Amino acid sequence: MGAGTEKLIKLAQAVIDTEQQAVCDLRQRIDSHFVDACGYILSCNGRVVVLGMGKSGHIGHKIAATLASTGTPAFFVHPGEASHGDLGMITRDDVVIALSNSGETDELITLLPIIKRLNVPLIALTGNPGSTLGAAATACLDVSVAKEACPLGLAPTASTTASLVMGDALAVALLEARGFSAGDFAQSHPGGSLGKRLLLRVNDIMHTSDSIPRVYEHTALSQALLEMTAKGLGMTAVINGRAEVLGVFTDGDLRRTLDAGFDIHTTTTGQVMTKNCKSIAANALAAEALQMMEKHKINALLALDDKNRLAGVLNMHDLLRAQVI
Repeated sequence: MGAGTEKLIKLAQAVIDTEQQAVCDLRQRIDSHFVDACGYILSCNGRVVVLGMGKSGHIGHKIAATLASTGTPAFFVHPGEASHGDLGMITRDDVVIALSNSGETDELITLLPIIKRLNVPLIALTGNPGSTLGAAATACLDVSVAKEACPLGLAPTASTTASLVMGDALAVALLEARGFSAGDFAQSHPGGSLGKRLLLRVNDIMHTSDSIPRVYEHTALSQALLEMTAKGLGMTAVINGRAEVLGVFTDGDLRRTLDAGFDIHTTTTGQVMTKNCKSIAANALAAEALQMMEKHKINALLALDDKNRLAGVLNMHDLLRAQVI
């Protein structure tokens, strides 16, 4: 390892150490001001409007997005655009979060009289609580840092990290206070893999009607094999006349049956089926089906309706196609 390489590693480690310390210093600032900020947002009948310029604006975008996805309606407004009409997005039912490390950002300070006239709560995330922004805030959250990670002390680094972490602390505290659940989160993320795991149900993706492989217990094994081949799921449900499940017959059962010397023409499916087979409610989450299949090391599940009758069949390929896995 050359001297240049060692220097790069040490510089990177120093940045991490500086930002880590900046984050640790925030712990002691989670106080009554933080509680007040949460209270204003929880009692808000409108939305949270986040303002910030430059790098603070980028952090503001992320804070707004995190709030919105965790149960607190929020959006970002660029302060420069706000003074040219976009401030009309703020209503008297809203709460404003303003980010500025110095607390003296011109574009933000220009908006303070208008925000005050609207009489909406103003939550400041600033590194200078004694600044103009800090003094005007209804709740001021101190996100000051001892130093920036940038060796020149110019590029916002540790300060933006501190603001980001404080924003996350707000979002998660509000999430818990609202009783926001994983299901609620999935509602706002329906297109992602998490949404699929939390929203998709067995009856959304299972095989139904004529695509279900099924035979009666007195059906000859040879006919059951034809049913399995036609439906292509490597198994068939075994039912009675009321469509109640009596068992299942799989490729594995077939191998064991042939090894035991059974005649497929004279043997009935009921004689060699697996009784007490695994099944799941058709309206259960697909993720529950996946968990059951992994636990019991099986590739297919029978889905039952609310009267415990056969409603469908689900296999691992269905879960893969639905991106539940």
